[in-house]
Amino acid sequence: MEAASDSGPWGLAGRRVILTGALGGIGQVIAAAFQRTGARVLLTDLPDASAAAEAVTASGLAQSAYAACDTTSTDDVTALFDRAAQVFGGPADIVCVHAGVVGSHPIVNYPVEAFDDLMAVNLRGSFLVASEAARRWLADEAPGILIFTTSWVQDVPWPEIGPYSASKAAVRSLMRTFARELAPQGIRSNAVAPGIVGVGMAKRQWDSDPAYRSRAQRAIPLGRLQTPESVADAVLFLASPMSAYMTGATLLVDGGASLYPMDE
Repeated sequence: MEAASDSGPWGLAGRRVILTGALGGIGQVIAAAFQRTGARVLLTDLPDASAAAEAVTASGLAQSAYAACDTTSTDDVTALFDRAAQVFGGPADIVCVHAGVVGSHPIVNYPVEAFDDLMAVNLRGSFLVASEAARRWLADEAPGILIFTTSWVQDVPWPEIGPYSASKAAVRSLMRTFARELAPQGIRSNAVAPGIVGVGMAKRQWDSDPAYRSRAQRAIPLGRLQTPESVADAVLFLASPMSAYMTGATLLVDGGASLYPMDE
């Protein structure tokens, strides 16, 4: 898949997009990619107004609207979609269920509170956002596109992030259920499953922890960290008319990490 460009044949000009988790390292790249296609984007994340404004400006996303949202809150999610209707003058066409968190602890010592917090964001938040989007499309008798972000570790456990792996496996199952139940109404639901992306915690560990870097290099047949741009390309594909006959699918973009267990 080629990198997204201003003139790429995505067919997304004027499309209305909600992107959760928009101010994270991958989220910002996805948002910028949508902007380049001519789509209209409502960014949402947790930071307060001043922090969000600074992040949006610094990342070159100022042309997009922003709304803070705790995706684990039903009231916040409802308000987010109300805000989207105001910004767009109608419902969103595409909802990217991207917000997520990760934590690292040995499985037998994983704090229960951290487990609960992670599941609240990754699973409950995904369910609330996708459900609200689907209800509004059904009420309007309109088609829609859901794009979830899962992970290669939904299938291949990675040490010390067991709850994250479990949450992403659950999100994939949730995505398939939305696809199965809502296809007759013209609502498509797919997921992109990235590998080890060179942002955030993975990038910090790659740069600072030789043992982690050695383990990660063994786990990636292509031998290098994934770029966030490759994730954005996959999201644009799933949002575009080029994927019009896909629903219930997981687009695995992981450098081959899921081909076999990493341990020799």
